[in-house]
Amino acid sequence: MQPLFITATGTNVGKTYTTLALIEALASRGLRVGVFKPVETGVKHTPPDATILLEACQKVNSGFKDLTPLDITAYTFALPAAPFCADAQGEIDISQILGKYDALSKRCDLLLIEGAGGLMVPITRDYMMIDLIRDLNAKTLLVTPSRLGCINETLLSIEALKTHNIDFDWCVNLYEDKEDFEKVTQPYYDAVFSKWWCLEKGIEKFVHSHCTNL
Repeated sequence: MQPLFITATGTNVGKTYTTLALIEALASRGLRVGVFKPVETGVKHTPPDATILLEACQKVNSGFKDLTPLDITAYTFALPAAPFCADAQGEIDISQILGKYDALSKRCDLLLIEGAGGLMVPITRDYMMIDLIRDLNAKTLLVTPSRLGCINETLLSIEALKTHNIDFDWCVNLYEDKEDFEKVTQPYYDAVFSKWWCLEKGIEKFVHSHCTNL
């Protein structure tokens, strides 16, 4: 099955929260779901995001039972920064990320891949997160915030995905400034986009559509 890449307009938008919701929703439809966190930064000992994702995955897929959080990542770095900046020794080899993807894919029906930061975050000097999405031929779910200013972030990310000819859907994680969202942001989305949706209300419909198209 075509993998699903979960990205966002930036950091702290809700990628892990979304991926956890997807694990549960996809597993409820009988799919053996897998998880992959290609690069995680800000890691002192055990990668926190990878740990959370793996624990959720192991509850629904026995194929991941024998793995550790480091097994579902290709690289971890201590500095909380873009992978290129955190990788002070220049260790990152894209082929190793792709190899890890191949190995994890064999353990599941559908692999969920959680990115780091946004689409244009540099993994190496000349290779961005969006390039990894392209090379993995992944369907993409873009998660956008509900805070003031999110329209600009959302439109820039959508434009980048379209420019790179990447198949994507997008949703709003409605938790920041949620009381004001209906007044300061939603009018524009309603006027321009016919199919935008909120994560909290639309995850089941998205999963149904995604499974139907597999």
